[in-house]
Amino acid sequence: MGNIISDTLIDLIKIIPFLYVAFLIMEYLEHKVKKNSNILKNKKVGPLIGSLLGVIPQCGFSVLGTNLFASGVITIGTLIAIYLSTSDEMLMILLTGGVKAKTIILVLVVKVIVAIIGGYLIDFLYKKKKREDYSICRDDDCGCSHEHNIFISSLIHTLKISFFILITTFILNILIYYLGEDVIARVLHANILGIFIASLVGLIPNCCSSVIITELYIKGVITTGMLIGGLLTGAGVGLLLLFKVNKEKRENMFIIGSLYIIGVIVGLIIDLLHIAF
Repeated sequence: MGNIISDTLIDLIKIIPFLYVAFLIMEYLEHKVKKNSNILKNKKVGPLIGSLLGVIPQCGFSVLGTNLFASGVITIGTLIAIYLSTSDEMLMILLTGGVKAKTIILVLVVKVIVAIIGGYLIDFLYKKKKREDYSICRDDDCGCSHEHNIFISSLIHTLKISFFILITTFILNILIYYLGEDVIARVLHANILGIFIASLVGLIPNCCSSVIITELYIKGVITTGMLIGGLLTGAGVGLLLLFKVNKEKRENMFIIGSLYIIGVIVGLIIDLLHIAF
């Protein structure tokens, strides 16, 4: 239990700075920028930038992107690009697991390429009326206004969301701890359905999913396709936060469904072509 609590707190501490920065940006846009501003909404560059930022280790940018998407600052394609390229704990484990530099680079390159293509494709296909005017302060009912210091109000929002993430992550860590890596390994090993399952495991909104999938790959338990499928869907805490800050549940399910389908398809292609990194 001590390890579960410490892991939960460490996970939370890692993302708090990104949460605060995200709320600062959103507060600024809400209070200072004109209502019809198109800052950061450009579909021509959004998915490209999002895919490059998402590949930075840890899930901080998936958290940042989720908040920005909820307030209409970035497009759905840009958000999905961030999710697809998010590395979470994967890169650190590969670096410390004796994996060849060539393998690490190929994994990152594949994730970025898929993220770019997936992001632009979703922006092209997803037709939706203009998002409703979203106000952080109104939605959170925190009592802040245009006259209040955005640094203070951003801190209030950060603390509220952090508490939500703390409780949920703690519950998930308990479930994953008692389920165990061995059970997941037995389900995935030498099974064509392993790609579907690995991509599903990646959707667990916790860094443990990327840890388990990457470690199983290093141990030779799962294939390259299973690795990529699981890592593409692994957006970390960003997915957990999505259901908290974005009130359009159907849109959230579309995002998760898109991630899963992309992860499975890419994973299947890699294994059917017998590609190994």
